[in-house]
This record gives sequence, structure tokens and C-alpha cells, in this order.
Amino acid sequence: MGASRESSTPISTELHREELMRHTSFNRVFSALYTCAISCLLYRHINTLLVHSNTSLSIFLSLSLFIADLVLAFCWAFSLSFRLYPTRTHVFPNNLEKVIKRSEFPRLDVFICTADPYKEPPMGVVNTALSVMAYDYPTEKLSIYVSDDGGSQLTLLAFTEAARFAGHWLPFCVKNNLVDRSPEAFLKSNHPCDSEAQNIKLMYESLKSRVESCVERGKVVDEYITSEQERQAFQKWTQDFTRQDHPTVIQVLLENRRDKDITGHFLPNLIYLSRQKSRASPHHFKAGALNTLLRVSATMTNAPIVLTLDCDMFSNDPQTPLRALCYLSDPKLGPTLGWVQFPQIFHGLNKNDIYACEFKRLFISNPIGMNGLLGTSYVGTGCFFNRRAFFGGPSSFVKPELAQLGPDHIVDEPIGSQGILEAAHAVAGCDYEEGTKWGSKVGFKYGSLVEDYYTGYRLMCEGWRSKFCHPERPAFLGDIPISLSDVLNQTKRWSVGLLEVAFCKYSPITFGIQSMGLLPGLAYAHYAFWAIWAIPICIYAFLPQLALLHKVSIFPKVSDPWFLLYVFLFVGAYVQDYIEFTLAQGTFERWWSDQRMWLIRGLSSYLFGFTEYILKSWGISTQGFNVTSKVVDDEQGKKYDQGVFEFGVPSPLFVPLTMTAILNFWALTAGIVGAFVDANLDGHFVQILLSGFGVLNCLPIYEAMVLRSDKGKLPTKITLISTFLVGILCSVSAAVLKLSY
Repeated sequence: MGASRESSTPISTELHREELMRHTSFNRVFSALYTCAISCLLYRHINTLLVHSNTSLSIFLSLSLFIADLVLAFCWAFSLSFRLYPTRTHVFPNNLEKVIKRSEFPRLDVFICTADPYKEPPMGVVNTALSVMAYDYPTEKLSIYVSDDGGSQLTLLAFTEAARFAGHWLPFCVKNNLVDRSPEAFLKSNHPCDSEAQNIKLMYESLKSRVESCVERGKVVDEYITSEQERQAFQKWTQDFTRQDHPTVIQVLLENRRDKDITGHFLPNLIYLSRQKSRASPHHFKAGALNTLLRVSATMTNAPIVLTLDCDMFSNDPQTPLRALCYLSDPKLGPTLGWVQFPQIFHGLNKNDIYACEFKRLFISNPIGMNGLLGTSYVGTGCFFNRRAFFGGPSSFVKPELAQLGPDHIVDEPIGSQGILEAAHAVAGCDYEEGTKWGSKVGFKYGSLVEDYYTGYRLMCEGWRSKFCHPERPAFLGDIPISLSDVLNQTKRWSVGLLEVAFCKYSPITFGIQSMGLLPGLAYAHYAFWAIWAIPICIYAFLPQLALLHKVSIFPKVSDPWFLLYVFLFVGAYVQDYIEFTLAQGTFERWWSDQRMWLIRGLSSYLFGFTEYILKSWGISTQGFNVTSKVVDDEQGKKYDQGVFEFGVPSPLFVPLTMTAILNFWALTAGIVGAFVDANLDGHFVQILLSGFGVLNCLPIYEAMVLRSDKGKLPTKITLISTFLVGILCSVSAAVLKLSY
């Protein structure tokens, strides 16, 4: 009986499952109601402009509010695509070996990019590499490529040391079945303090000390070079070797046919690469580095699956590649599945995430919404690609210049052989791409500072699909910037890059909707036009407040039925936003920080990004790609942990923020006084409410302006400039008002 029952029980081979989120029906009903409300608001604006605006001032005020609300309406329409088919996925990696034998797992190439050893400390990059080298994956099928776009011997030294440490670290992880396989994360955890763990700790601290000592000195000390092969590698750094002008450096640090760990098992491949650079040749920033990695890896290993990883995003789950294989090995998805994206999740956030670096919508909520369409966008890290996706659409194929660069090429020589290394050096040359299809039809796409978004978008237009995998335990954990200046500059760069896509010939509004369909096209348009949020945010941050100072009412009175429409639109948007945030495991405090930073970014990053894009379009030189610093200053770190904003530097990005804080404070004061003196609270209620909301969001700025004396306070220069500009605004608006009457 028992044997019969056991044999009749089917063995589950399910690898993944998808289901619509439970709040989908609510989203659809609310979206319909909110769309009707927006239509009513736009009707009111048009009616006011055509019928009730009879002076130049009233036309200006009505037109400004109409433009602000029209932009908000477009942004709302773009975001609808995320709310109509939100789909959560589940994977079952334990069933994987029932479908595919472990010996038949496909080979995996991991790309890790770094660019500056002083902004991206080499030990952080080493931890990222070691964490993926220790994946629960056959080591003979695993290759790690580290692209050093800064061309620094300090980074090469760090990985030379890490290669030796890996022989001890990987068997230690396997023996103890560790989940935290980044050495830094393991040593910070509650790990067992036995002799073996202590020995690993001493080895790691010795490695870290040697690397950081060389970084501090700015050069590699001879005593750390232990072999002639290493000496020959470091000799490439001559006096003529600079970040922007240097030859290709490819160093095979570990070879899985040759190098073994202390238990006798082969180690994964570990290859250091610094592509050739010349001042006369374009660099294409990160996309150029990734395309070089694609070509070099094709000549050396050519794995069918490629994982791209930022240098500060270490693996937090050794089974992550198995989760990705639950999709990539499914024959039903295989022909069109281009990539599997894991969310960016960060460690080290303070309690309230004051700079809203989680980006829950960008990295969790929106991808879940796109999962029910054609799939999520590529966000630059934590993404497993089908290598075939970089060579044309699923039903077409673009041949690279050399057959050995194609996805079907089989490498049958050791990666350290002379022929392989010569081929790798040849395709890493700075002039290799001239006259080729790299960056346009093949590989990662050029043409935008946000190469990740643009590449994923173009691949999806070609017919590729994707999946969003969001396991309970984060697959990767990354670092976040802890100063406001770094946060805003990062978002400004994204804004410029996204606008480059929004107004190119492949714009999501035109080419995207035609290629992918309406909803996926709108989803990509939501990102591409990110910076236009600056228009309504700036208008609502300044115009109602200036009008309130001069006792001009621009919104319906409380007794007017139209007032209820404004209440519904404002409260409805914020309540839905809060619900979506909490569904992504957010808290009220972090949601408040998130909406405050949305306003701050609108007045700084989006505004300056929009301006920079226009200047670039006119041929005026602007700042290029900047690496966000991952170095944490002790005082900055302490202030961040306490939830205190870090201003410090006199950045122009702070001027509109400070102007807004000053203007909203005076407008609120004047409005409250005027409500009692003139008894006109009914007519000015909405403007007073907006000013109060602005003041509430600007509390960290007031603190930095008045109450603080530490290095992170708002520079006096910024306060004086902002006060002067607010004074000019008030004077000009008063003069305009006087002329209009």
C-alpha cells in the first residue's frame, strides 16, 4: 500500500509561478475614478482660461497652473501601466536539479565594473567578487571578470591578493554552508568564533590592511609583489600610463583548469581587465566597459549567461544563479527571455532613509507592475542576461565582425593560453569598435548616460522579454550615498540620460509604443520623462506662495464645489502612493522621507538635469559622467545614522531648495496673519495649506540654515544667495501685480 501510494505521487518539477497582486482590482477602479477627476480639472482650467481670464495677470496665473496640472496628468497616465497588471513571481530552485542535471548547468560569466579606487574602494569591489565566486554553482562553469575603467594598479593589487585569499575563503563557505559569502558581511554577522573562523578573520584583515595601505600611499609596494608574473603585470604602469590614456591590461588571476583551493577543488576563473583608452577615442563610460567585457569574455569563456553587477553590490544569497535558472532554463520562456532582473536593495540605510535611496517604486513596485506586461526594465546591476540578446532580436541575428565573438562560439583552449590572450587584447583596443555595429545593433547601447535603461528598452523593442525575480532574502545588497550632494548629483545624471532617450528617434512615446504596445511604451516613457516633474513641482513651490504674499487667490474657495475636486486629487494621490509604498514593505517614516525627497529632487536634480539636457542639445559643453563616492567619512556616517541631512558643500543644487524654504515660510506666516486680519481664510485656504506643506517638508533645511554649526550645515553663501533671489522674485511679482491693476 505504502509503496503504491508513494509511486503514484507526482514529483513536482515546477520552476516558477506567477500571480496577479490582490490589490489589482482596487488599482483599476481607482485609476478610472482618478482619470475622470483629472479630466474635470483640465476642463476647469480650459474654461477659466477661455472665459474668466480677462487680464494679463489672470491669464498668466491660469496658464501656469494649467501647464503644471497638464504635466502631472501626463505623468499620471505614464504610471497607469504599472498598476493595471502587477504580477508577483515565485521560483522553486529546489526543483531545478529534477529538470536539469548540475553537470549540465550552463556556464556563467560575471561582469563587475569599477572606475575609481578612491571613490569605489578596492576592498568593496573585492568583497563583491568573492561573494559571487562563492556561489552555489559549479566552479568550473563560473568566470568572474573585473573591469577597472580607472586603470589603477591599486585595483589589480587588491585582486591579486583576493585570488590568494579565495583558496581559503571558498572552501570555508562550502564547509560551513554560509549564507553571507561576502567576507565583510560574514565578519559583521554573529558568526561562530571557532579557530577556523578566527584564522579566516586574520587572513582577511591582513589582506585588507595590505590593500588599504597601498591605497593610502597611492602606489603598490614592491614587497607585496610575490612572483615574476605579477611583477610583469605591474610594470605596465609606466610614467605615461594615465586614466584616460593607457594600453589594455588583461591579467588571468585564477584559471579553473589550473588553480585549486586548499581542499584540492578547482577555483572559478578570475580575470582583471582594464580596456585600452586614448584621449582621441570615445569611452562611452560604463556601456563601453561592458561591451569590452562582452568581447573579451567571448574570446575567453563565452558563457551563454552573463551577470552584470555593480562593484558595490555583493551577493547576499548563494543560490541566486539557481533562482535565475528557474526562468532561463524554462523552454517555454527560452526563445524570447532576454534577462532576469533582481531588485536593487541596500544595506546601511538609516532608520527613516532620509534621502529615499531605497527607490522602492523604481526597484520593486514598478518592476512588479511591468512583470505582468512584457517584463521589467534593466536597472544596471543584479541582472542575468541571455548572451544571445546582445546580438539582435529573438527572430533575427546580427553577426559580429569576428565569428569568435558570437554567442555560439565554443572556446576550447585554456584562458591563459597565448592565442586566447592575444585575441582578448585585440578586441579590447580603444579603436576596435570604429566602423562596427557595437553600441548600436550589437551589445550594450550607446547614446545615453543611463546605458542600463536604454539597453533594456532597446532590447525589449527588438522582441526580448524579461522577468523580475524578488525573493524573500535579497539577492544582492549595495551601498548608498550618504550626503545630499551625492544623492542629488546622481539623480541629476540619471535625469539627463533619460531625457536623451525621451527625445531621440527611439523615444518611448513613438518608437516604444509602436514596437512594444501601449502599456509597455508608457511604462518606459514614465522613466524617460522623469525630469519633467520639475515643471509642476517648481510651479507649485513658488507661484501659489508669491500670490499669497500679495493676497491674490488662485484656487477655489472652500465653499466652492470645485474645492472638493482638489481635495480628492491631492489626498487620493498621496493615499495611493502610501499604500503602494507600504505594500513594498515600507514604513510611514520612510514614506514621508520618500515623498519629501521627491519634492527635493524636483527642485534640484530634475530641474538642473532638464537644464543641462537643453544646454547639451544646443551644443553647450556640460559635465559628463561622475562616479558616486562609496567612501564613508566618519563624521558624515555618524550624522547620517542620526538622520541629519548633510549639506556641507556650496552646491548650486541647494539654491532652489533654500529659496523654496524661505518663500514658503514667509508665505505661510503672511497667510495666517492675513486670514485673521482680513478674515479671508476661505479664499486663501488652499494656498496656506500648500505653504504649510512646503514648510513641513523643509524642516531639515531650516535646521541646516539656522540651528547647526557643524561641517554639514547649509553654507552661509547658499543662504544669502537664496534670500537675495527670493527678494528679487517678490519685488518683480509686486511690480507685475501693480502694473496689472
